[in-house]
Amino acid sequence: MKKLILATAISTLFCAGFAYADDVKPADAPAAPAAADAPPPDNVVTYNASVVTDYRYRGLSQSRFVPALQGGADYVNNPTGFYAGTWLSTINWITDAGGSGHVEWDLYAGKKGDIVKDVSYDVGFLSYVYVNNGLSPSADTTEIYGQLSYGPAYAKYSYSLTDLFGFADSKGSGYLDVGANFDVATGLTVNLHAGHQTVHNLSAASYTDWKVGLTKDFGVVTGALAVIGTNTDNYVSPSGKNLGKTTLVLSIAKTF
Repeated sequence: MKKLILATAISTLFCAGFAYADDVKPADAPAAPAAADAPPPDNVVTYNASVVTDYRYRGLSQSRFVPALQGGADYVNNPTGFYAGTWLSTINWITDAGGSGHVEWDLYAGKKGDIVKDVSYDVGFLSYVYVNNGLSPSADTTEIYGQLSYGPAYAKYSYSLTDLFGFADSKGSGYLDVGANFDVATGLTVNLHAGHQTVHNLSAASYTDWKVGLTKDFGVVTGALAVIGTNTDNYVSPSGKNLGKTTLVLSIAKTF
């Protein structure tokens, strides 16, 4: 099977207090906590910064196995559940695919809330922007998504409204993400994830990814350690390295 130079993209990892799913962006983290016994403020703005040993998104390395710097800002309106935000990360895959640029810029907005006790929803859109990336089709991608959560478990589906990360004629691609995040001790959470990326009109690019990890809130910073992998060897760097190989990823993040 012919190998594919990386033309797909970008999530992992845990900004704004470390979002847990591999394709989750900072808006999916909870709003900043209010003082004990006080109602949360109507409007909350938070900022985040992090460093990761390897930027993995949907199981694939976006930084060619080198550390990445990441950061963003989030706004949440607690009465309505509306949120919006922006997030950036250093990357290497655009140049690997023959384009230019080393930054991913994400813009997103949505609404979340409770349906019944212990059941919640989250719907929105997410645009991945690679300014002047030079690829044809462009790497820029917009997805809409919907998520249902029950207790610590969730299921989320993302659907591309554009071609997916530079794949021609791939509009309508989808990503199914299921997982759970269990608190096992004070400030310690077990993170489990499995996902399946379907690339429309290109079955060879479709694959499954997974993650098993731990997230620890140290107060000053939040740390995460995860084993991440995929079932594909069709995504390779120019030097022939498998970008979906199983890897241990360490992340350190700060929200303020």
